[in-house]
Amino acid sequence: MSARRRFGRVRQLPSGRWQARYPGPDGLLRTAPETFATKGDADRWLAAVETDIGRGDWADPEVGLIPLGEYAATWIEERPNLAVRTVELYRGLLRLHIDPYIGRVMLAELTTARVRRWRKELLDAGASSVTVAKAYRLLKAVMNTAYLDDQLVKANPCTIRGAGKEDSPERPIATIAQALAAADAIRPRYRLMVLLATFGSLRFAEMVGLQRGDLDLDKGVVHVRRQAVQTNSGQILETDPKSAAGKRRVVVPAFLVPEIEAHLRQYVRPAKSAWVFEGPKGARPTRNNFHSIWAKARNAAGIPDLHLHDLRHTGNTLAAETGAILRELMERMGHASTRAALIYLHAREERGHEIARGIEKMVKKARKKKGHAEGTTTGKEPA
Repeated sequence: MSARRRFGRVRQLPSGRWQARYPGPDGLLRTAPETFATKGDADRWLAAVETDIGRGDWADPEVGLIPLGEYAATWIEERPNLAVRTVELYRGLLRLHIDPYIGRVMLAELTTARVRRWRKELLDAGASSVTVAKAYRLLKAVMNTAYLDDQLVKANPCTIRGAGKEDSPERPIATIAQALAAADAIRPRYRLMVLLATFGSLRFAEMVGLQRGDLDLDKGVVHVRRQAVQTNSGQILETDPKSAAGKRRVVVPAFLVPEIEAHLRQYVRPAKSAWVFEGPKGARPTRNNFHSIWAKARNAAGIPDLHLHDLRHTGNTLAAETGAILRELMERMGHASTRAALIYLHAREERGHEIARGIEKMVKKARKKKGHAEGTTTGKEPA
């Protein structure tokens, strides 16, 4: 027989356990998702639900009964303005690192403890820390939408401090001599690509997207107006650069102008819309086929571990060492955020300290040679 109380009802089932039911804010009668060993446990659970309703914290338990994998797949499809490669990245993370582990877990049942266990399972399975961080950030973004926008869960369970931070190993930076050696070693039609990556800080996709009309030789300016993105299927798509800041004017060093002129004469068709970089058969370079071309050049130049993108880091470092300010670095690099530019400014500051220490040694040596005490002057102050 049902036991009456001020809020909700509890009753004992034939099994001996206790069931709790209550009227939700929407007027519908709901049953607790589990039964209880004692009547007191059921009463306490109802009291907690009553408190949540009074504070406005109650969430319909049936609303969150959507499998995480299904919700995340829809989330990716519905994100506006995602770059093609970003969509492919998200789908890959979902397919390989989220779905097999927690894809069937209901949104309302995903707890911080389960997220923590999922993350450990990924690491134990051999996933790199960088991949796990990317998967965690995706999961956190998905659950944030479920919490704040769709109100399907009471809170975002992704609260593990530092779990979304990538600790990528620091990439090497080429010297000017090494970059020039790589340009000399690569196939001649791709020489300019190495030089623009280094001394123009251009990305591979930005260079593949260049057209003859983007090169202003009178002013020594490269206009970055688009990028050519290769999908996993091998298709090349023209898209906007990674951010609004990616559309930019890059002033190149004067020595590059004759290099550009020579490249245009020999390898580029006369139309302004002609692609600046094409293979011998007229196809544009793709990530896969250019990888082997670059590998031969870097090995010949004695820098076997250097990625083509590392040349962009070299160019950014050179720009910082000229004394460029933060905004100038951001504009040259095509970054909307200050984070990356600050890295190069920090490197310049470190170099500044090295220079100061070198000057300090020279001064000490000079003073010692002339017998001057440190911190003293030889002249007299004017009266």
